[in-house]
Parts: sequence; C-alpha cells; structure tokens
Amino acid sequence: MFSTRFKWDLQTNRLARLIAEKKRAGARVLDLTESNPTRAGFEFPEAEILPALAQAPAMLYEPQPKGLLIAREAVTAYYAERDFTVDPERIHLTASTSEAYSYLFKLLADQGDNVLVPQPSYPLFDFLAALEGVELRPYELHYIHPAGWQIDFDSIEQALTPKTRAIILVNPNNPTGSFIKREELQRLNDICARRELALIVDEVFSDYAFSGDERRAASLVENTQALTFVMSGFSKILVLPQMKLGWIVTNGPASLREEAIERLDLIADTFLSVGAPVQHAAPQWFKLRAGLQRQILERVRGNHDWLANQVEHTSCRLLAVEGGWYAALEIPRHFPEEDLVLRLLAEEDVLVHPGYFFDFPREAFLVFSLLPIPETFRLASERVIKRINQT
Repeated sequence: MFSTRFKWDLQTNRLARLIAEKKRAGARVLDLTESNPTRAGFEFPEAEILPALAQAPAMLYEPQPKGLLIAREAVTAYYAERDFTVDPERIHLTASTSEAYSYLFKLLADQGDNVLVPQPSYPLFDFLAALEGVELRPYELHYIHPAGWQIDFDSIEQALTPKTRAIILVNPNNPTGSFIKREELQRLNDICARRELALIVDEVFSDYAFSGDERRAASLVENTQALTFVMSGFSKILVLPQMKLGWIVTNGPASLREEAIERLDLIADTFLSVGAPVQHAAPQWFKLRAGLQRQILERVRGNHDWLANQVEHTSCRLLAVEGGWYAALEIPRHFPEEDLVLRLLAEEDVLVHPGYFFDFPREAFLVFSLLPIPETFRLASERVIKRINQT
C-alpha cells in the first residue's frame, strides 16, 4: 500500500548495529564522522543569536512565495560582500538546501527523468531524487595527484540521455573539497546549451576555501550562459543548521530565467515552509558570519594540516583538498573498507566513513570529518593510522 518511491531496506547494517552496541556499553567513541557543528565545541554568540528571534514583526503572517524581502535582501548583501551581484527578486527562500533540491526536481523533471550527479558525492542525493521520482546518473570526478580533482567530461557525455534534465554540481564538492574551474564551467555551459539542460549548483561550503585560486569559479550566481540554480544556506554559512534557512538563486538567459522564477513562485507558494522569526533574524545573524567562519576555518585547516603531516611517510595518501569540511585518505587495499571500518570501531573505538559511503568508484578510501575538536581528531586519527600501518 506504500509508494514505490520508498525503495530502501530499513534493516540496520552491521556498522549501525555495532554503533548501537557501543552506545549501550557506554564506550567513548571517537567520532571522525561528526558533521554537526553545534556539537563540535565551537563558541556561538547566544546573546546575539537568540534575541534576534524575538522580534515583533515576526508575529505577522506574510505569505510571500519568495520569502520576506528583509531576508532576501540580507542574502543579497551576503553575496555583495563576496563581490557578486544578486537581485533579491531572483531569490527563493527554503527551509533547507534539501528542500531546495526538492523544489528544483519538481520544477525540472517528470517521473522517470534523470539528472547527472558527481561521483564521489554525498549520499543524500539518492534519497532526495528517489522521493521525487527522479533517476540519478553518475558522472565522474577524476583524481590526479597532486593536482587534485577535475570533471571527467567523457563520463558526462556517456551519462546523458534524452531524459536528462539537469547536471548537479557541488562547489566545492563534498567530500572531495574540489572547486569547479572556470574552463570546466565553460564546457558545462556549452553542454547545457546544446542539450537544453539546467545547472543545479550546491554552494553550501563555498565560504570554506583553504586558499585562493584564480582558476576557480568561486560562485555561479552570476552565470548567465545556462539556466542556473545556486543553493546555499545557514547550515554551513552560519553553522546554524537548526535555524532552517536556505535559498535558491536563479540565473541564466533572461527568458528561461523569468519563466523558471515564475514557476518556482508557484511551487514555493504551495509550501510556504520558512518561519517568519528566522527570516526576520537573518540580517542580524549574517553579521556574525565572519566570527563563526573564522572558528571553522581554523579548525578544519588545523586538523587537515596535522593529518597531512602524520601520513606523509606512511603507506597512506591524503588526497588534495581545496576547501570544505572533509578530507579523503587513500589507504592500502589489504581488505575491504567496510571490514576496516568495523574493526576500527570494534577494537579502537573510532568511527570513520568508508569511501563507498560517498560513492568513491573504487577502494580503498576513508573519509575524515575535519570538524572534531583537535584533541579528539588527533587521538582518533593516530589510532586509524596505527591500525593501517599494522596491516
């Protein structure tokens, strides 16, 4: 009696069962998968965050499809600080980037149509697409050491079908931390123009570049050569995932852009999911961005540099990363990733992601979150490296 969109086996896997056993036993698990910034030991200015929610205008219900102008103008100001021009009338507020994906799949794809998604990438795409009846077709990010990651355009051409409606980019990618380069963007624009495709661009980590690089396309909000939807939100920009505010910036050729905005108005008006208190708080919260992001960047850079030093003379290889919150470690292929991850949890009390969780095309990789406090990160990483070196 249930929808065929719900295609997942709800049985817990071996890793989930072992995590539950560890929790019941009261073990102190060193978590290298931590992605929740509110649980990672950062200092949040509560005295400035919480009062912003208690504003009198939030008591008025104003059902605006795009979201309240005060919040959209705050998003525009955020991009202006980064030297990008964004018209607030091209912004749609959402409760999250996950909801933004849902809106865009509704906008662009019919049941059975497909969108292209990078590989490696975050597994959430599988759920978001399936729940909208959309098929995912992977294209590859190719790694060359030490230059880093680049788009495999042959794999894009092979993945395209008559039912392809869009290409998803994550800039920088999660978990590879790789930014799209300007020459890659031009090739993507050419493909989209030739095949009448849209670009769906997830930029939630775009503020977390480890260094500058003139080759990068730092943001696609000004891209006009193809119909382009850029998403971001508070979950990463302000490390406030619990406040539930994201957005879509629409750009592209004028006629397509305006038609897309009109249709998004209807979709957003159907749900009206963003709360008024959060929208009214947005201008004040954006003022906290520099201080919050400084903490994050210091943490992730520090953990990354420490890990790079530790693996320098081992059988492991830390893959080049340009930004974001994650690092990928290539390890010897002595046995399957899943077996190693289970052993690390069972015998070392360390939880780390296997590469297959992010659809790495081959083994063997481990993916480290760079968010944990340094003491935890170093202790856990030392145990991982020691175990690998013993195999």
